[in-house]
Amino acid sequence: MKIFKSLTLALILIVTGLAYSQKNDTNKLLADAENAKQKMIQQDQGLKKFFNNASGYVIFPNVGEGGLIVGAASGKGIVYEKGNSVGIASLKKLDIGVQAGGQALAQVIFFETKEALNEFKTDDYAFSAEVSAVVIESGASQNANYNDGVVVFTMPKAGLMVDASVGGQKFDYEPFK
Repeated sequence: MKIFKSLTLALILIVTGLAYSQKNDTNKLLADAENAKQKMIQQDQGLKKFFNNASGYVIFPNVGEGGLIVGAASGKGIVYEKGNSVGIASLKKLDIGVQAGGQALAQVIFFETKEALNEFKTDDYAFSAEVSAVVIESGASQNANYNDGVVVFTMPKAGLMVDASVGGQKFDYEPFK
């Protein structure tokens, strides 16, 4: 049991370290976001309608998440308005509950209306425990609907996380100059 806890803690530290060591290089982040978008569409062609019809979206191509009872996640992403990149967003998540492990994932948040996107751009934007993400797999987007103007999709990339926790995500937005 002690070995399992040590391995889990090491995995959490590695995943968290990877998330914090993400480069601030905007060009790399833009390329990573576009690459993540293509991979998401490959896994579920139905996502094209969200990318084409949303007022805006934010793609977090590399989110690191880890936890053992208390969990955390972080990542940086690109914000798009009508298909054009307009800024950088950062994601921070904190939760508590039954959870263990670590994982890397990509996440996209679609905003149905300009008002929903503008709300995201405020400094006070956060998701509460009620917001859940749809895991990207073939056909998953067919039954996905906006909830209060927002829908979230995630694409696991690596790692393993068992999670039944409650928490929230906080976002920051910085427009391109």
